[in-house]
Amino acid sequence: MRILFVGDVVGSPGRRIVRSRLKALKRELGADLTIVNGENAAGGAGLTTSTAEELFAAGAEVITTGNHVWDKRDVLGLLEREPRVLRPANYPAGSPGRGVTVVTSAGVKVAVVNLMGRVFMPLTDDPFAAADRLLTELRDETRVVIVDFHAEATSEKSAFAWYLDGRASAVLGTHTHVATADARVLPGGTAFISDVGMTGPFDSVIGVKKDQAIERFRTSRSIPYETAEGDVRLAGVILDVDPHSGRATAIARVDLAESDAGPGR
Repeated sequence: MRILFVGDVVGSPGRRIVRSRLKALKRELGADLTIVNGENAAGGAGLTTSTAEELFAAGAEVITTGNHVWDKRDVLGLLEREPRVLRPANYPAGSPGRGVTVVTSAGVKVAVVNLMGRVFMPLTDDPFAAADRLLTELRDETRVVIVDFHAEATSEKSAFAWYLDGRASAVLGTHTHVATADARVLPGGTAFISDVGMTGPFDSVIGVKKDQAIERFRTSRSIPYETAEGDVRLAGVILDVDPHSGRATAIARVDLAESDAGPGR
């Protein structure tokens, strides 16, 4: 089966390219299931009910998040009532929502797991231990497990992927908004990339207006950020996964500009 994962959607520009291009891209790539990281979809930081509904209408079937999941209060009710919207599973017990969901696509059950790293990130429970627990719980239900690992340090992401090699179908890094050139299938059959990249305005500093980011770095003041607008692109990866073994057989980056004539790869 083929699974399309769309990297961090940033603000209205990111939602716009998802609305206008995702369904055609899914057809072009033959994707059976589409997962979208939407943690920055609402104004560049956070997710709301309306922005989640917009992503679902555009073709997302599961929405993952990360450290910005709590930025909009509206998300709390959404997390409780919508099993297809995830927050990192290693937030402390009692946090609203869930960190794993199982959906059926092309007759195959697929588990989507959302976890977050701890290096240079908000304090959370151990993602390695959380992954052990969740994979044990999922073992009898499905072999196809896609992990969104929302983390800063590439070393932590790489270590996490090697730790899960042969137990998860894919470990896909999110958070940094910069796509990496290390997409590969590990020996045990786990597809890995340190970061799938950003879906949003590339004429920016990871999605925000350049002058605001520069001023914050130069002055060390808390300058308010606004979402940039130019050079909007959709970034992600397309995975081929054996539905019986759960092993990935291929991973390739997707990089689609809003101005492109067709989806492309």
